[in-house]
Amino acid sequence: MIRIALAFVLGVFCLQQQPVLPSLYWSILAFASLALALFSAHLPTSISKLLKPALVIGSSFLVGFFWAATLAHVRISDALPPNLQNSPITMIGVVASPIERMEHGERFQFDVEQVLTHDAQHNHVQTSLNLKVPQHISLSYYPTRGWTEAPPTISATDSKFGVGERWQITAKLKRPHGTQNPYGFDFEAWALAENIRATGTIRAKADHQMLQTFVWQPKYMVEYLRSLIKHRIAEVLKGKPYSGVIQALVMGDDAQIAVADWQLFLSTGTTHLMSISGLHITMLSGLAFALSSLLWRRYPRLVMCLPTRKAATLFGVVVAYIYVLLAGFAVPAQRTLYMLLVFALALWSGRHILISQVLAIALLAVVILDPWAVISAGFWLSFAAVAVLAYAFAGRIGISAWLKAAIQSQWAVSIGMLPLLLFMFHQASLISPIANAFAIPLISFVVTPLALLGSFLPIDAVLELSYFALEVCMYLLNWLNQLPSVVWQQHAPPVWTLLPAVLGMVWLLLPTGFPLRCLGLLGLLPMLLILPIRPALGDMKVAILDVGQGLSVVVQTKNHTLLYDAGPKYSVQSDAAKRVILPYLTGEGVTKLDGFVVSHHDTDHAGGMDSILSQMPVGWMSSSLPLEKLQATPAIRHQRCFAGQSWDWDGVHFAMLYPELNQYQQQATSDNNRSCVLKISSASGSLLLAGDIENIAEQQLVANQNDSPDTFSLQANVLVAPHHGSKTSSSHAFLAATAPDLTVFTTGYLNRFRHPRPEVEQRYQAVGSKTLRSDYDGAIVLTFNAGNKPAVLEKDLYEVTRWRKHYQRYWHDNYP
Repeated sequence: MIRIALAFVLGVFCLQQQPVLPSLYWSILAFASLALALFSAHLPTSISKLLKPALVIGSSFLVGFFWAATLAHVRISDALPPNLQNSPITMIGVVASPIERMEHGERFQFDVEQVLTHDAQHNHVQTSLNLKVPQHISLSYYPTRGWTEAPPTISATDSKFGVGERWQITAKLKRPHGTQNPYGFDFEAWALAENIRATGTIRAKADHQMLQTFVWQPKYMVEYLRSLIKHRIAEVLKGKPYSGVIQALVMGDDAQIAVADWQLFLSTGTTHLMSISGLHITMLSGLAFALSSLLWRRYPRLVMCLPTRKAATLFGVVVAYIYVLLAGFAVPAQRTLYMLLVFALALWSGRHILISQVLAIALLAVVILDPWAVISAGFWLSFAAVAVLAYAFAGRIGISAWLKAAIQSQWAVSIGMLPLLLFMFHQASLISPIANAFAIPLISFVVTPLALLGSFLPIDAVLELSYFALEVCMYLLNWLNQLPSVVWQQHAPPVWTLLPAVLGMVWLLLPTGFPLRCLGLLGLLPMLLILPIRPALGDMKVAILDVGQGLSVVVQTKNHTLLYDAGPKYSVQSDAAKRVILPYLTGEGVTKLDGFVVSHHDTDHAGGMDSILSQMPVGWMSSSLPLEKLQATPAIRHQRCFAGQSWDWDGVHFAMLYPELNQYQQQATSDNNRSCVLKISSASGSLLLAGDIENIAEQQLVANQNDSPDTFSLQANVLVAPHHGSKTSSSHAFLAATAPDLTVFTTGYLNRFRHPRPEVEQRYQAVGSKTLRSDYDGAIVLTFNAGNKPAVLEKDLYEVTRWRKHYQRYWHDNYP
């Protein structure tokens, strides 16, 4: 059973790595292998023993692969046609999830029942154009954009929409699309796993009508109950900073947990406690088992009908199932529920079953029902943690003292999970055992039970007591986090280092002598010591990151790193630095920025600046920002950028070409036309970063080149297009002066500015420049390597990696 489950999961995992879905005609291989496996039972014993295991494993792998492929074909087919994107579509449907409050509005999931727009009919109402709208979508509603601070806490009467209501609405939809970067979050994969096949914005000025106050279907009833719980928590704990944690513990919705709190949980290794975990479900199920057992025994007639243990087990499983439903059916919750079900069935049937078999059955059940679970980090961490504990305590006789057992389990999980944590998150908490020693009992046996009780009963004091216990826990975690070096943070290790690291941890957990077990640490050495390849002397690596509508470029030489711009600010709690830039720098093994250039003050270029300065050591900073903004960062050595500044790092030359120093006194000069223009030259090519300069600044740069052609050159092999390809930039004279072989437009997908303008893109193509776009190509990674062979462009010794193409998966759209 264990081998079958592992082979099936491996098949599903391999399918999720495919750039293109295979034809289902190939599924005949799975049926053929199954037939061979069954036929092998009739072969002579000697041959059967040799062939049957291989055939069973092979057929399990193929069945898993094509099972996932079949479900993927079905889900991918429910897609929004590209020509319907950003077009107003009127539809009727039902609000299918609790309302999530955002900075300036609200968001919810919506089940489409009927499309009223003539040329966008749903599957069930086909037109001659054969167009459709997906059945399950995510919608945002912005009634006003007047908020400048954090959004108010949601209450039961704040939202325009409610769970289970049927509405007629008009919205603009688009296909799921997210930024694509090395070491970054894949939004499109998450949307596919959640069956969100389109996202959209409801038009605030359109005539929306509620058609029915509630649709009486089981799924909407469950979501309505979840919504009531969410509203109650928000009302009772209104204005309290950790109310989002209580909400996550009760109903598995962690959207309201602050980014700073997530960082605290990550640093202390307590992230697993701040959502619905297996421990919470098991505890609640155990409590139901104990109470029902106590009551059942008091009635002999009931005991005669059904033994107490069987009845109590049934009650425990039912309570666990209800809790998992209210928790949103997350992977860790599913795993625990299926394990409890297997144990319950074993008890009812009187069979003995091993923990490894229970875990294998739960693993198989999760992946059969949700083949996209394997692309979630929570899936691997959840099952790995249980597997580590089962392995560490396997074969032990007798019952250990509770303190000794607690210490042993903490040791096992901390050591056993280290390879996965370093591989997935590139960091591990060094204080995790200490933090979990008090956080696990406090959260699991005090905070969560009281929060559940207070959420279901109209007794505010119970919920407030739960919050008080949480405050105590948070205070202790914050105190621990102030200690020096609480987190081991490193580069992203190569994939192959995971195998020796896991084998080393398995050896370390063996019940042998301590000195012998320490040999297992040798397995970690490749993961810790194999560093990312840095550019050679005179070379550079440039990552033009995909941050949406904005700009951020990381330049690495042999021993130095420069960041040019910090991307946009997405919301009060989120910006490009937290989502994209810092994960990239961590994955590359960058622990310090030697230089940080912020071209100008626009929020799409400086939006992540504060996050960079607070979370990454910076040697110096250069910008054209207003003086009042610079005074807010006194700890950073800062200088204004101006033409004539230059420096050399590891054989790579950096030259600031613009603005002129006297332009800071010219009030008529716009922020865009004060952008820091930086040219970077190496032995194998050059790069020009032009910020958001417009035609006036371009004319001055061209004039400077004409005046001093020997000392001032705009020519560059690669150009990041000024102002994202707007019509106010990229003049003919500027293009003639720069003569780029490659031009990169950093734009957001279907952005409201319509960047890059088609006429501007055509202008670059007319002068022979190849064009790439971050919204279509993801991050653009340029490797300037004079010692390497010419790769993508014939004229230059540099390689171009388009991340969306390099990391292509079947759920990603292909763009021209």
